[in-house]
Amino acid sequence: MKTPRLLDGQLKLRHLVLVDALVRQGSVVGAAAELHVTQPVATRCLHELEEILGVPLFERGPRGVTTTVFGEAFAEHARAVLAQLTQAGRHVAELADADRGTVVVGTHLAGSNVLLPMAITDVKAEHPHLTVIVREGTPEALLVELEAGRIDLVVGRLTAPSDERFSRRKLYDESVELVARKSHPLADRADVDLARLTEFPWILPGVETALRQELEEFFAQHGVPLPVNRVETTSFLIVRQLLLETDTIAVLPSLIAAEDARVGRISISLDPIGHSVGVTFSKSRTLSPSAELLKSTLHEVSTRLSRAARTD
Repeated sequence: MKTPRLLDGQLKLRHLVLVDALVRQGSVVGAAAELHVTQPVATRCLHELEEILGVPLFERGPRGVTTTVFGEAFAEHARAVLAQLTQAGRHVAELADADRGTVVVGTHLAGSNVLLPMAITDVKAEHPHLTVIVREGTPEALLVELEAGRIDLVVGRLTAPSDERFSRRKLYDESVELVARKSHPLADRADVDLARLTEFPWILPGVETALRQELEEFFAQHGVPLPVNRVETTSFLIVRQLLLETDTIAVLPSLIAAEDARVGRISISLDPIGHSVGVTFSKSRTLSPSAELLKSTLHEVSTRLSRAARTD
């Protein structure tokens, strides 16, 4: 197969945008709606791209489209190009007005309640006109957004070492605890066993997370089935409200539990479950000045948190 000539003017930016939307939406209808074009226009654009490349990028089915091996490969490069262009525009804007930049940070439960708010507070104190956009999601979803350039960096649990796509920098280590509201019948009791806890409602992380897998292994090792009465979420706002208003039991990073006096620890150790909290960013593009500022501030705040933990 001859190498497609992608710099002869036939390939347009709209082709890359469409591929990215198709992968995320899973259908031509969904991609067209996202891009505010009609379905025939989206279909024609896809046909143009497949003719340029000479291979099928998607398989059409009754429930939408799925990527072929060619589509997977091209979509990865398309996301990288779009990310670089997004970064270029923001970089130029920040050079024109250094104090009015924007940084987009993704976060999940670990690091979202203490570390990130403290870092944002410090950044805004020195740069009040800098805009910080926080997007919450699962670790897997945030990595997709990071690769596509829709977010600059991710703050949260590190579940893998750095690789060819992402740099991961550890900020601190954190334990995981079982918690409930202070007035919970089992709060602060020393005679609690795991089987007794399953009689209450639980909040668990989603099945796609590493912590969920570790918890399932923990329950299996103790011969106790996973709680049937459960809510699965990584949204801290939902977790906090359910904890405070019901007899729900949750699994939370220790810093989150320590920061709220209305929440008490359930005296069952989850050792050896624990994690490193850190920052993840793309290797394929240079961070903007605003993103670099937030990253360095996260390091400074994590150092303060670690020192405070050692003196407690």
